[in-house]
Amino acid sequence: MQAHPGFLITFEGGEGCGKSTQARLLYNKLQQHSIASLLTQEPGGTPLGNKIRSLLKIKRDFPISPLSELFLFSACRSQLIQDVIGPALDAGQVVVCDRFSDSTLVYQGFARGLDLELIDSINKVATGGLKPDVTILLDILPEKGLRRKKKVHEDRFDSEELSFHQSIREGYLDLAAKEPGRWLVLQAGLPVNKLSQLAWDHVRPLIARGRR
Repeated sequence: MQAHPGFLITFEGGEGCGKSTQARLLYNKLQQHSIASLLTQEPGGTPLGNKIRSLLKIKRDFPISPLSELFLFSACRSQLIQDVIGPALDAGQVVVCDRFSDSTLVYQGFARGLDLELIDSINKVATGGLKPDVTILLDILPEKGLRRKKKVHEDRFDSEELSFHQSIREGYLDLAAKEPGRWLVLQAGLPVNKLSQLAWDHVRPLIARGRR
């Protein structure tokens, strides 16, 4: 993907970490400061993506293999970039995305066991080489996150064994440690407003000087 004048911020984390809430709060901050911005999510964000989201998230009476998951998420991401994220970045907007390609590395790689190099290659094809400028990880113990999530609803991923969710957390922390310049790790147990302020304090100066 060619250089663009926009800025891409992604939120990542295990189930129940509160990233969707924090993504929306950051978007609201951007709006309050009259910064042209867009909020979207994965999987979803387009008509095709929303159908794929339903397939992937709702419990089914048929299995979905890890490789099929990988291709479905990638198809969703490719469409989202073409229809939503790419045009917004080209227009110089700040895009806030709830999950992105790191989720695929962690869920289908670290947790499902698919080869990380294979996933990375497919991610690069699906994204056209687009990487987030900033990724905010909301770190939480899986047990706590799942308890939070079950108060709302449960999907295919929630019902996996605890070891699956532990692998997710370990995967995220591994990715963050390897690329500290891109990742901001926050403790999800902090008060919602405190987390929102920490995220804003981190990204505001980066946005100001780092839009491409």
